[in-house]
Amino acid sequence: MGQAWASLQEKLQGRHWKERQVRKITDKVFDRLTEDTQKPEKDALKFEEVYIAVLCVYNDINKYLPGPHYDPPSKERLKELMREFDIDMNGLLDREEFAEFIRKLTAESLCAISLKLIITLVAAPALALATKRATEGVPGVGKVVHKVPNAIYAAAITMAAVLIQRSAEGVE
Repeated sequence: MGQAWASLQEKLQGRHWKERQVRKITDKVFDRLTEDTQKPEKDALKFEEVYIAVLCVYNDINKYLPGPHYDPPSKERLKELMREFDIDMNGLLDREEFAEFIRKLTAESLCAISLKLIITLVAAPALALATKRATEGVPGVGKVVHKVPNAIYAAAITMAAVLIQRSAEGVE
């Protein structure tokens, strides 16, 4: 299903849409953290600034995208990743290193969010219409179900799917 979503996304918004969106976010965060001209390293971020940037990115993900709350990685994990992406080994991340760092960090979260969006926006309404057609032949219930407009029925089933997803988040 994730492949179908990726294919649809590529057709509607271009092959590298997600990468462009992540890059916009990383550039915005990088610019905000490096605008202090008093810093000796104007075009790079120290670990403390990278940590703040990661918190900002995860805050935005949790605030604006549906699904469970995603916790940022631990400081130890971030230090490991920073060493991995610090190509010039100076203990700082420049703009390109930072962009790759964030891309790697957010890939898993964005994939999970995309899958939940597919379930909520595509699968639930399709399932609703299929169950409506199936229950229209049931004696007693069929007449009532047949009178409910498709849009109302699909919206109700979609809301139920969202509530089920939210209740499952509490179990995790």
